[in-house]
Amino acid sequence: MLLDDALGLISEVPDFPEPGVLFRDLTPLLANPAGFAAVVDALAGSLDPEVELLAAVEARGFLLAAAMGYAHGLGVVPVRKPGKLPAVAGRIDYALEYGTATLELPAGVVRAGQRVAVVDDVLATGGTAAAACKLLESAGAEVSEVLVVLELAALGGRAVLAGRKVHTLQVC
Repeated sequence: MLLDDALGLISEVPDFPEPGVLFRDLTPLLANPAGFAAVVDALAGSLDPEVELLAAVEARGFLLAAAMGYAHGLGVVPVRKPGKLPAVAGRIDYALEYGTATLELPAGVVRAGQRVAVVDDVLATGGTAAAACKLLESAGAEVSEVLVVLELAALGGRAVLAGRKVHTLQVC
């Protein structure tokens, strides 16, 4: 499947999770084997060859990073919502388009100086990606890039990540 066809599987859900928000649902894309493969291959194809570890942002980032990690022989560390990890290296609160959230990094899995790529599904306001980068850097990692499937340009997330290498497959 061509990448454009795969990205065409992303659906729009108005007023979710609250009125006024147009949610981009990657579930139809992830459920389509050829579409999923096309997206994973495209993301992996842009991966910095010096990356040693993938940081997967909960939850769809887990799926993308796991497939990329397997294909490239890289480990994957989950960046999780609170209360999901038995040992926490760090925690950060941040703003979303429609509220606030918190991310945590597991203890003992990120080495100082390790080159890490952050993987997520959508770049909206940039809060989640920026928080993940800060969390990883507070653990001593060097974040080399942020990889996402979809960028919602009108929400300005790229500006929040100014100075960072950001690769997106589609900009809306």
